[in-house]
Amino acid sequence: MGFAYVKIKVKKSTDSEEAIDEKFLVDSGVIYTVIPKEDLQKLGIIAHSEEEFELANGEFITRQVGDAFFEYRGKRGSAPVVFGEEGDSKLLGVLTLEALGFSLDPLRREIKPLRKRLA
Repeated sequence: MGFAYVKIKVKKSTDSEEAIDEKFLVDSGVIYTVIPKEDLQKLGIIAHSEEEFELANGEFITRQVGDAFFEYRGKRGSAPVVFGEEGDSKLLGVLTLEALGFSLDPLRREIKPLRKRLA
């Protein structure tokens, strides 16, 4: 798996004025973005469901999930976000990267534009 760090803007929606600019660890093995619950609540993002997730050590945890709007390098998009609890790492998942049109090159540890295909 590859790792990189990026600074990305998170908001409730496209027209929200309140935003946070945070530095995230991008891990090519992580599907969902994890942001501390307190940060999401400050932005007015609410959970719409609760999901079970498996950790790298095989342990299972339950976390709330909502939707957030992201901006990075002039690209914008929305993706699911996990409400992180104490001890959870702040992570940027591949669903968010792909929603923005990017991917992680795990060998170079660089964020690159994603080739867009319809078929």
